[in-house]
Amino acid sequence: MEFLGEPRMELQGDQLVLRDFPPGPLDDYRKQAQFDWKKMKLFLEDPELLKLELKIWNRLRNDPLFQRHETEPTTEENKRLTALRLRRYVDYKFPSSDILKLPYKKRTRMMMTCNEALAVTFPEVSIKYAIGVGLFSNTIVTLGTERHRRYAYAGNHLLSCLALTEVAHGSNTKQMRTTATYDAHSQSFVINTPDFEAAKCWVGNLGKQCTIALLFAQLYTKGQCHGLHAFLVPIRDPNTLIPYPGIVVGDMGEKIGLHGIDNGFVLFNNYRIPRENLLNRTADVTPDGEYESSFTDPGRILGAALENLSMGRVGIMQESSNNLICAVAIAVRYAAVRKQFAPNGEGNNNSNELPIIEYQLHQWRLFPHMAAATVLRVFVNEFTETYLMVVDKSASTSTEIEDLSDMVSEIHALVSSAKPLMTWQCRDATQECREACGGHGFLKAARLGELRNIIDPCVTYEGDNNVLVQQTSNWLLRQRQKLSSPLGSCAFFKDHARISRCRYRVGRKEQVQTEQFIMESYQWLILYLIEETDKRQNEAQEAGADKFTARNEAQVYRAAMLSRTYAEYTALRYYWCKISKAESSLRLVLNELGSLYGLSCLDKHLAYFYQGSYASGPEMSRNVKDSILMLCKRLKSQSLGIIDALAPPDYVINSVLGRSDGRLYDNLEKTLMQNPKARSRPDWWYEIVDDSTKLQSKL
Repeated sequence: MEFLGEPRMELQGDQLVLRDFPPGPLDDYRKQAQFDWKKMKLFLEDPELLKLELKIWNRLRNDPLFQRHETEPTTEENKRLTALRLRRYVDYKFPSSDILKLPYKKRTRMMMTCNEALAVTFPEVSIKYAIGVGLFSNTIVTLGTERHRRYAYAGNHLLSCLALTEVAHGSNTKQMRTTATYDAHSQSFVINTPDFEAAKCWVGNLGKQCTIALLFAQLYTKGQCHGLHAFLVPIRDPNTLIPYPGIVVGDMGEKIGLHGIDNGFVLFNNYRIPRENLLNRTADVTPDGEYESSFTDPGRILGAALENLSMGRVGIMQESSNNLICAVAIAVRYAAVRKQFAPNGEGNNNSNELPIIEYQLHQWRLFPHMAAATVLRVFVNEFTETYLMVVDKSASTSTEIEDLSDMVSEIHALVSSAKPLMTWQCRDATQECREACGGHGFLKAARLGELRNIIDPCVTYEGDNNVLVQQTSNWLLRQRQKLSSPLGSCAFFKDHARISRCRYRVGRKEQVQTEQFIMESYQWLILYLIEETDKRQNEAQEAGADKFTARNEAQVYRAAMLSRTYAEYTALRYYWCKISKAESSLRLVLNELGSLYGLSCLDKHLAYFYQGSYASGPEMSRNVKDSILMLCKRLKSQSLGIIDALAPPDYVINSVLGRSDGRLYDNLEKTLMQNPKARSRPDWWYEIVDDSTKLQSKL
């Protein structure tokens, strides 16, 4: 079966086939690429996982329920369609019905790939599935015991939600106020919402549809609070979708985007659930009300429970990577076809005009984002394997959650910085790509507006970015005191004294464009920001501030930037490790992409290098900026090949501006002319025409 548009990827039996592009307006730039885009695609993506994505995209493309609408449905219709599509997708049983027989790492990676394929085409369906099936089931497996297993992977028999955030508390989970008080007489937990500020809110799937919630509430027994725990809480009758008595549940209403998601709120009034509905892997309550746990600190129990959210954050990283690729693909393909102005104003002949990709300013606007799309795609693919390896190890360490290795702490620090890095990068790139496509980029059919709305909430849900980075910086400061980095992300701390003494001494611009220069510069910068953050905290405490206030006053320009640079360094570290294994025909362009991304990031941090006396004259700033422009110029000839290697099929990108045939104006004409109401008189015409005009018309 063949996709509508290119690249024409198809499955012949169990073989993945990539076919050449047909001739078209993009040929001039495609032929300039000095590498085989097919080889690069198979280097950037796991062929087995790509085949799985192809199966999903083919199935969705040929299903009438998944046909896209030319006009935007109402919010209520969006929710109906998303709910129906979710049921249909679950019925497809991707990746296969026997997935539970596979080892954890392979099973989970395949499930995450399925979600990626769904997210880049129908993000609302993906979010409902990720929350209501994937994340819910994973939490049941990791936090529950055998008595809860029947709820995991229940398919269309059960749609869940995760109820954590409250109206007055989101990031500060310890202060959430929904309570679950154990009643030994009835062997049940009594759930209460003390007031509206404690109502659970922004809960995906809760507003209209879900039948059971994974609720986080403060556990009380025998008058003592034991902190936040997870409970299975029935919400609606699955046969009628009517809420059970004791629950007030509703929809959050209109949002900026993602209208197909029924985000909801809920309040509880003496609502009872059985004792067995407590997820009890980390802690339990006996029938007579005794609290039992291997932890003495409630914060450790909460940490073990919330660590499950890390998988959701990795999923957001994957989705952001795919959306970033789509945005960049649209803008670069558009730039290669869209012509404006001619050298020296030569005549009015369109053939003399230059494609806007030829302009230095346009290259500088787009190509660093193209480099980021490549680097971050490799990073998220490789890091996901690391993440699943660590989760698999921790899950196999019997039930001694308290003895989880330093590896888990490092993974948490990495996720807490990488999710912000990738979502912010995607947000900024999508806006730049929208602007780079001019007025045409504002068309709904360009899809850049939809991509912008999809990434917008990602910077605040599953952990607000500005809060997450504080967790990373706190971990990094602890590494300065006692190094425990089994994954090697802070291995260079051992050489702290030598690195801190390093200074900028580069003779030629070409040296600035190397992996060695970029990574050594990052190592110096990270250590410098650690010193500055620690120094500022100590100064605040010496002036009488408590530890909380001291940390707060060291965030801007210090701790927050520390986490950002650590994430960029880590992404590049994974990237260069991966491309060192690439064949020689690909290595040059992949190295240049890595250098462009690294230097573009360092360019934003130049002030710190001068502030910390790493550099003293204009040479570093000049060489970094000149190198960025040199790399942009060199990558112009490679850009279409890079995009072809990165981009999914046209059906997935779904943009009138970014189709791989390059027939920009033909595609625009078809889109505009086929709009059923493009040339019709408006239904409300008579409301704006005055009576005299109507009379004259009749005469």
